Amino acid sequence: MYVGGFERNRRNLTPASTSFEGSDGQSHQYPAWPDNTDGVRISFMEKAGKKFVAVRVSDATSDVVLPNELVLVPGEHFGFNTRLSGTPAVVEDNHAMLKLLEDIIKKNHDTSEELLQIRARFKAAATTK
Repeated sequence: MYVGGFERNRRNLTPASTSFEGSDGQSHQYPAWPDNTDGVRISFMEKAGKKFVAVRVSDATSDVVLPNELVLVPGEHFGFNTRLSGTPAVVEDNHAMLKLLEDIIKKNHDTSEELLQIRARFKAAATTK
């Protein structure tokens, strides 16, 4: 899910955040997650130069704001048939999501224990489907 421009919103991002400041200076509420999203939720921001970066990871149990953002790589991190935009995107490629989580964990070793737990829950749920 898109949660705003990085330069304008990163400093105020918390696990309780539900809105972002748009380029128009106005507050915009996050859209609702799609009903069928029952796994990991990745929040991303756009950096200057049209780079999208993961900034927050959550599931039904945990919500982690990443100390170190991760540049998202199309195909590698969210599959080839998913396009990032202002509306939440559903990624159905479990291998891509596991790769994304692993790369996030590598870059955020300070919060890796909670991220490892999110990954373990996701992996357990993905193998039972």
